[in-house]
Amino acid sequence: MRTDFDTVELPLDVPFTISRGTTETTENVVVTVEHDGEVGYGAAAPSRHYGETTATVEALLPEYLEAAESVGDPFARREIHDRMLSVARDNPAARAAVDIALWDLAGKLLDQPVYRLLGASAATECPPTSFTVGIDDTDAMKRRARAAVDSGYSVLKVKLGTDRDQRIVEAIRAVAPNVTLRVDANEAWTPTEAVRNCEALADHDVEFVEQPVPAENGEGLRYVSERSPLPIAADESCLTAVDVPDIADSCDIVNLKLMKTGGITPAVEAIHTARAHGLEVMCGCMLETNAAIAGAAHLLPLLDYADLDGSLLLESDPYEGVPVSDGRFDLGAVERGTGAVPW
Repeated sequence: MRTDFDTVELPLDVPFTISRGTTETTENVVVTVEHDGEVGYGAAAPSRHYGETTATVEALLPEYLEAAESVGDPFARREIHDRMLSVARDNPAARAAVDIALWDLAGKLLDQPVYRLLGASAATECPPTSFTVGIDDTDAMKRRARAAVDSGYSVLKVKLGTDRDQRIVEAIRAVAPNVTLRVDANEAWTPTEAVRNCEALADHDVEFVEQPVPAENGEGLRYVSERSPLPIAADESCLTAVDVPDIADSCDIVNLKLMKTGGITPAVEAIHTARAHGLEVMCGCMLETNAAIAGAAHLLPLLDYADLDGSLLLESDPYEGVPVSDGRFDLGAVERGTGAVPW
């Protein structure tokens, strides 16, 4: 087994703003794993919010990839994952890149798409991905929302955390009256603000509210969940399967991301843990190339909701992934692996 990695710089289609700041360009670190003439692709999209940067990923990947090579078996993903954890535990995006590449490689070696390896069927009705409208002036957000609807997206996720959150939602609902609307505060509200905002958002037929309060405020999340008329999704409050029991009574939905869990292998564990606690499950993403998004897409048959638009927010993507039409991923079009290939 041979491995390598390379960093790609990815300009965004438009600047992307959430309550914590604005991004115009993102970097992903793409991993390749070769075995028996096949190549698997995966990618890391590190987030400073979780203590990772491109530099930390690049620094750790040689050791993570050495761990994979020392095992030598691309199907021994659990053993490889455990060896990577023995090197460093707090760098999930770097591990995710290796894990996604291994799943892609396994699918190619078995001549099967990854969703089949997960026990799913292409006939399963999968949730459509939302399209995210980042924070901007209200008119710009309205235009972005309208353009997404015109492009066929039936679900919009609106980033909030401003002093005009209600006006933003009112404006977007006015130009997108028939779409499913979700909002994401990215930890921007206090518990009392969150309850008040949720009560107002309920008047605009919002489906659910994501991460209304800071992740470290577990009691605050519970306070909001007990009083909100809308379902609450936990994102920053839930990184891996071990976090699920602590927040299970404080939310209705967990939003998993491969860059938080450390790849597909631990994401499946987190999905099953969430189900065991009676929670619904969404898979989200960072600003990611298809080398990563394609892997996450194969979890769709196991999910209730999806927010996998990371590659759709890029100006261009050096990797082709699972075909998307009107917000729906066509897993049936993938013949082997994840479907990620260089253009």
